[in-house]
Amino acid sequence: MWIFMASLSAFFAGITSILAKCGIKNTDSDVATALRTIIVFIFAWMMVFLVGSISSMNEISIKSLTFLILSGIATGASWLCYFKALSIGNVNKVVPIDKSSTVLTVIFAIVLFDETRNLWLKLICTTVLAIGIFLMIEKKHDEHEHSKGPWFPYAIASAIFAALTSILAKMGIENVESNLGTAIRTGVVLVMAWLIVFAKGKQDQVSKIKKNELFFITLSGIATGASWLCYYDAIQHGIVSVVVPIDKLSILVSIIFSRIVFQEKLNKNATIGLILIVLATMTMAIWT
Repeated sequence: MWIFMASLSAFFAGITSILAKCGIKNTDSDVATALRTIIVFIFAWMMVFLVGSISSMNEISIKSLTFLILSGIATGASWLCYFKALSIGNVNKVVPIDKSSTVLTVIFAIVLFDETRNLWLKLICTTVLAIGIFLMIEKKHDEHEHSKGPWFPYAIASAIFAALTSILAKMGIENVESNLGTAIRTGVVLVMAWLIVFAKGKQDQVSKIKKNELFFITLSGIATGASWLCYYDAIQHGIVSVVVPIDKLSILVSIIFSRIVFQEKLNKNATIGLILIVLATMTMAIWT
């Protein structure tokens, strides 16, 4: 069941990327993210009341609440570091480092949660995943972006915080109903997202968003909420080192829809990378 939930998470996450792309043609990405987080927040708390888990709010331990809050803070910190690195560094160097969070998460899960069943296979698959991720990043040789500052530490921090997000969530959601845990964590992310907007002085752009883009941003938020609910249910009941790579298969969904909607094609290296990612992920899901 948790593998099915992880697969649903990947599907909705893939849809999120397409809807978000439709919604940020003329809208600042930070503003769109903050608005999308509002939708996720509302969606998450609606699910809490629908399943009746609000009654267990008082039963959450200080330990679980602390880790859920830390997970939300880690998500916000990852975004802050990622956008900071992008603003001062080479995109083709920043993005691959950020994507390495998948590999870091698997390693953390093995060490912290003793997920050592078929360890040799996990390590091989993780290596293949890393190769696939880097092949998926298309490097254009005609681009000559130069670093304008120390972007590398920010990129590394972004990947580490992204990996810590899943690990901290696993620790915090252990004895908490997954929908309630997701809603609490989303509240923290909401605060972090709007802090980014106000810190960059972009709050005035909210009133300038076009209606059609706001529609897609809203749909993207709903898809994000559905993805997170499925993801943290899978994290709660499943093996983190397997759930995270399955969730990253959202890239496959995104590519299929981007081909249909935007007529975007993959080059040879990216295609090979995608195949490696899918094979490594399916191997871990089936055999570990």
